[in-house]
Amino acid sequence: MSHRIRYLLIMLIFVVSAVVYIDRSNMSIAGLYLAKDYHIGKIELGWLQSAFLLGYAFFQIPAGWVVGKLGPHKTLTIGLLWWSALTVATALVPPGMAGALWLLIAVRFVLGLGESVAYPSSNQFIAAWFPTQERGKANGWVFGGVGLGSGLAPPLVAAIIYGYGWQAAFYFSAVIGLVIAAVWYKVGRDTPAEHPRVTPRELAHIRAGLPVKMEGAMPPVPWGKIFSSRDVWMVTIAYVAFGYVAFIFHTWFFPYVKDGLGLDMKKSALLSMLPFIAMTSCCLLGGVFSDWLVKHKGQYVGRSLYGAFTLFLTCALLLLGGNAHDPYVAIVILACAAGALYLGQATYWAVGADFGGPYSGIVSGLLNMGGQIAGAITASATPWFAVKYGWSTAFYVAAGVAFVCGFAWFLVNPNRRLTPERMPVPDARAAPIEAPPIEA
Repeated sequence: MSHRIRYLLIMLIFVVSAVVYIDRSNMSIAGLYLAKDYHIGKIELGWLQSAFLLGYAFFQIPAGWVVGKLGPHKTLTIGLLWWSALTVATALVPPGMAGALWLLIAVRFVLGLGESVAYPSSNQFIAAWFPTQERGKANGWVFGGVGLGSGLAPPLVAAIIYGYGWQAAFYFSAVIGLVIAAVWYKVGRDTPAEHPRVTPRELAHIRAGLPVKMEGAMPPVPWGKIFSSRDVWMVTIAYVAFGYVAFIFHTWFFPYVKDGLGLDMKKSALLSMLPFIAMTSCCLLGGVFSDWLVKHKGQYVGRSLYGAFTLFLTCALLLLGGNAHDPYVAIVILACAAGALYLGQATYWAVGADFGGPYSGIVSGLLNMGGQIAGAITASATPWFAVKYGWSTAFYVAAGVAFVCGFAWFLVNPNRRLTPERMPVPDARAAPIEAPPIEA
């Protein structure tokens, strides 16, 4: 396995991604019990979810800059320590104190700041460690962790709450974060040249497929080119739809199943796993399929047209699921909608890594900011729609967002690169770059 260190490390980031989403999802499940202690309702719970996502969103671009300066190794280690500490702080706010809700909101906001470094770090890592033709698969693994963490959270957190109380769910998440921080600090590196177990053959394979030189200090950031790029803004608009739809599942699907469909706690915890199982499997499958399309049909088909297709398919399934009358049919169709959405997850980040090169953390931070702001809107808007107009309306609105933003993909040229100093990027349908043979 010594010739595939990059895949061992991406599996570790897969675990980090799962931990991130266990941390996020625990509020969705524990929030129903937290609300009783703090005497708050669904609208106020939505504020807590939005506070986290706003902190997460507003720090995305600074997080990308920090990753560029410190590298993903140090940045991700610090981030894991940060959000583990703030996860504990969530459980330590006394319910009886004056202004407890506002202190909780502040804690969740600062937690969001800490978690903001997670995916800019992972994309900077992928930009340095993975050749272009493998980035869809690599990102599929990273974001497959999203589905795994979110899928494990309902039964795991519910079991912990039943046995030890809702506060224990946050303590458990923090301990996992600290363990993973120690492992990542021990085995992670910023570039393959720095890793003692990377062989010359693997290093040559990686370098042959990099469109941009990724080693050494990050040069001055071309902010003007980043913020004036049509491709960056169109991917960001498309990712707004992704974030809006995804966070219905991450923040409100469990309450929808339990309260909206009237199922008991046990059934709700088990059935709430279905969208996240679909996310995990489809994220992995989608990344591989996107890379296959790039290889056989070119970048535009494999990234842009495929990305648009996943949003349009998500729209159709949200409309069907939102209109289903049988609760079990609704859950299955909506789980398929979540899977369809995650079929395209890797494409956003692969385009960001290819375009950004040494600035991938900043570019991916910008597009992720759009998705997280949309998620913050979802977290507060979804319970409002549910209370005022019913749960179906919340899914119809999400379908409309996916449909409209899907057209942005048509304006993205995934062959463009931010920096002019790059190695030639061969057409994926042409002969591959000659490199020492290696198992991918």
